[in-house]
Amino acid sequence: QLHLVESGGGLVQTRGSLRLSCAASGRGFDRYHAAWFRQVTWNGREFVARIAGDGLSTNYGDSVKGRFTVTRDNAKNTVYLQMDDLKPEDTGTYVCAAGVQVASTQFRYDYWGQGIRVTVSS
Repeated sequence: QLHLVESGGGLVQTRGSLRLSCAASGRGFDRYHAAWFRQVTWNGREFVARIAGDGLSTNYGDSVKGRFTVTRDNAKNTVYLQMDDLKPEDTGTYVCAAGVQVASTQFRYDYWGQGIRVTVSS
């Protein structure tokens, strides 16, 4: 139904900023919640941020709250992750996902991008 492609990753310094984009192909994009996850080489997937289909509500993982901002532009079928005050521990592969809400605080993500690398140097 949806195909997701991330872009905007790269190498930045500590305290720097980076903006990731997730471009979706397919119809009904505004019906889906979108989320960002990240994977560190020695750890599993970590929740980063989520935004509702209409863009009216957002949630963030504790480790990025206050530093990252997730937005979306449904006219462009794109979700963004603005990352500010970056830290070395933010380094990882960032993956965009789209899914549906199955409970008040539970989601099922059916569509996933390939991931994009973010490296924060110290």
